[in-house]
Amino acid sequence: MAFSESLLVALFCWAVVFSVLIILFTIIRTFSFALKLLPKKAVEVPAVEEEEFSSGTLKLKDVDEQTAAMIMAIVSDESGIPLSELIFKSIKQIAA
Repeated sequence: MAFSESLLVALFCWAVVFSVLIILFTIIRTFSFALKLLPKKAVEVPAVEEEEFSSGTLKLKDVDEQTAAMIMAIVSDESGIPLSELIFKSIKQIAA
């Protein structure tokens, strides 16, 4: 293939690419204009009242609160279950 033919093929490819870009630009602008003409509906987000979350009572047997909190965090992390979805009934130290 001669240099002039290669140049002609390259120019043709560039023309195709830019033509497709111009077509896409025109389509996007048309859709944008059409969406602006549509009537806007008021979207109301219902107010959600926050409920006080309680998972019951937790009995600690020979364990301080810091250690219990650490155990609960580790269980949540290792299991992949959010802490708010876990319910702990009791935490007991079994070895000293």
